[in-house]
Amino acid sequence: MTRSFTYPSRRPFARHAIAIAIALAWPAIGAAQTAVSTDATTLAPITVTGAGVPVSQPLPPVFAGGQVARGGQLGILGNQDIMDVPFSVSSYTAELIDNQQARTLGDVMKNDASVQVSKGFGNQAEVFVVRGFALGGEDLSFNGLYGVLPRQILSTPMMDRVEVFRGASAFLNGVSPTGTGIGGMINIVPKRAGEQPLNRVSLDYTSRSQTGGAVDIGRRWGASNQFGIRVNAATRDGEAEPDDEVRRSTFGSLGLDYRGDRLRASLDVGYQKQYARQPRPTVQIEPGTLQVPDAPSGRVNYGQPWTFTDLETTFGMARVEYDLTDDWTTYAAFGGNHNRESGSYSTPRVNAAGVGTSGRLDVPYNSDTWTGEIGVRGRVATGPLKHTLNVSANRIDFQKASASETGLRLPINLNDPVYGPRTARAGATQPVGNLADPFTTEHTRLASLAISDTVSFWDDRVALTAGIRHQEIRTKAYAAANGKLNAYYDESATTPVFGAVFKASDKVSLYANHIEGLAKGPIAPGGVTNANEAFPPGRSKQTEAGVKVDMGTYGATLGVFQIEQPATSGYTDPGTNTFSVVGEQRNRGIELNLFGEPVRGLRLLSGVTFIDAELTRTNGGLNDGNTAVGVPDYYWTMGVDWDLPMASGVSLQAQLLRAGTQYVDPANNLKLPTWTRIDLGARYATRIDGHNVVWRAGVENVADRAYWASANGGYLTQGAPRTYKLSMSVDF
Repeated sequence: MTRSFTYPSRRPFARHAIAIAIALAWPAIGAAQTAVSTDATTLAPITVTGAGVPVSQPLPPVFAGGQVARGGQLGILGNQDIMDVPFSVSSYTAELIDNQQARTLGDVMKNDASVQVSKGFGNQAEVFVVRGFALGGEDLSFNGLYGVLPRQILSTPMMDRVEVFRGASAFLNGVSPTGTGIGGMINIVPKRAGEQPLNRVSLDYTSRSQTGGAVDIGRRWGASNQFGIRVNAATRDGEAEPDDEVRRSTFGSLGLDYRGDRLRASLDVGYQKQYARQPRPTVQIEPGTLQVPDAPSGRVNYGQPWTFTDLETTFGMARVEYDLTDDWTTYAAFGGNHNRESGSYSTPRVNAAGVGTSGRLDVPYNSDTWTGEIGVRGRVATGPLKHTLNVSANRIDFQKASASETGLRLPINLNDPVYGPRTARAGATQPVGNLADPFTTEHTRLASLAISDTVSFWDDRVALTAGIRHQEIRTKAYAAANGKLNAYYDESATTPVFGAVFKASDKVSLYANHIEGLAKGPIAPGGVTNANEAFPPGRSKQTEAGVKVDMGTYGATLGVFQIEQPATSGYTDPGTNTFSVVGEQRNRGIELNLFGEPVRGLRLLSGVTFIDAELTRTNGGLNDGNTAVGVPDYYWTMGVDWDLPMASGVSLQAQLLRAGTQYVDPANNLKLPTWTRIDLGARYATRIDGHNVVWRAGVENVADRAYWASANGGYLTQGAPRTYKLSMSVDF
């Protein structure tokens, strides 16, 4: 383990971490067995304060109404109640995912007003814009560990919780693999076997003609049910919205766990395959255009018939925790994934009338990621002060290979598309690299060591958190054409975190934090003039303050924040087709969230975020003071789930989504209008012949409104048309 977490000819992080962990843990372990002698010239003795309650915390319970949980997993800090931490966190449950018939992670994120969902640069990847900063699929965490989950699109069958941490998160989990996540982090908690046996079969239908099925099986065994197994599998196939788009998905996962008196262990493995034929692409605007074209009908598909994306991922992760005493826990985790992808893409570039051209870009992509962490968490007391100490070291090794081939451009009209044949290569220099066996284009190694201390006093009404994380980023970028090294950097930084929580009462907590992080700089994507160019990392700074209210059956949070970040997500200039990273983005915002069950049978899940995303220090000051690309000035989500009192087992759902204006270009010449979407749903839960049966029906975008949903990265993502969803599940 020590060797695997050591850079060649670099500092050995694991040795440092283990040494510090032992140094911290040993006195506390000894204090549990022998008295510590002191005199008048020494500090107060360290004493154990556990009172038989282990320092390791289980998964926080579900909040009233079942849609959200009372807390989440906060990296190095472990599982925490939202009222006890100086950060803004939401945790969405499997019950919410099932009731809304969420097919992908993007469907779940519509519930969070701090997160907007868009697509990748020309492909079908789901990108999450958190507090105005993009979070890519490679930078999702799984049970607290980066570099495990499939990238681009993530299916929901194995999800027990979807935890959203708002704000810079590098201290909690370390640097993410590709450097996104400046505005927040999303963590997926896998399902575990419950106390009761579970056998569930589900069937579903999505318009136009997609059908699917899923199984969910759980068992526990052993003298005290210490062993558990959870199996999830799902498949879906058929024509989707918009017209002529075909999607096929296959997913399977296996979760094993053991929970002993002091030892807890888990193993999760999974496989996912996503395929789309003629998917509707994102759209770029022609240089010199002064107005964004109206969005065409939501059912129009301007994707070429020969375009496709094929994504396949195998992944796995093992985690173990051991309670050295009631007050000290050590843990370790190791995991990784293998991605194999191919695709042929065609991104339209149009004028104000929606008329322009559409090219061709073929990209094979392979990647392998290995990731791990070790740490120790414990508590001690020095006089009236109670300390919760954390030490953690982690390492990520990420390697990818890709090539590309561009084709000649075809005419395109978004409102009345005329399809053309797959075009020939665009020039003698194509392809770039070997399409059948791509060269390695990037090798990144990330390592960090973090230490934190949370000090509580005044009957635990006040808690102060302080910590530092030393992070190192080593990236090598290679030319896709021949595999030769063409860019390299090796950077490091030590960044702090400070946080405070004051519990004004049992129902109200005030909090504040300042947190910094180091984010890996981007690599220019394929298809641009400077493809695979590596950009240096940027250092982010966040300051936040707010209040949280827990009234037992319902709760609310209010926060104000400012995030300053040197640009780490690039912009592709349509005129020069050059990918660049310049300037700084400063986001100031206010967030309000309401959740729970204030009246029995009436569940609320609503929020609103206002953001002022300003560009500063731009190239030559040309765009200083302008609004950052793809950040709406406000975003609302208002959800209601109501059990009909006059019809037992029947529940109705309604959700309103509304986004403010957002700009397409840094010069702020092009702007998307506001848009509003309404989703409705209903379900009926009953028992038939002793089996639980639930029917669900939903309609998304009830008014069938045509709208541009996002302008992230200067690419327009169109919202889906009216979509029908039906499903039935039965337990046996």
